[in-house]
Amino acid sequence: MSEVQHETVYFTGHVQGVGFRYTTSQVAKEYEVTGFVRNLPDGRVHLEVEGEKPEIEAFLRGLAEAMPGYIRKTERSGERRSPQFSGFTIR
Repeated sequence: MSEVQHETVYFTGHVQGVGFRYTTSQVAKEYEVTGFVRNLPDGRVHLEVEGEKPEIEAFLRGLAEAMPGYIRKTERSGERRSPQFSGFTIR
């Protein structure tokens, strides 16, 4: 099975209670990415996303443009691996 780029992303800022997860799922529909987004108890939002690297980069730029002023900090880590997700969901 072919590998895809996988990114784990944590967003800090005013990212809960503002439609961030819903917006993320809507923006994801515009790109060839899979994964999920969820709120964390500490106030951050956790995103797991897979796809080709240029698609992930474009998706994350699109998300930042859709939520201007809400994201204060973004922490990312990535790797190549076998695909784990089908579709994009809110958890």
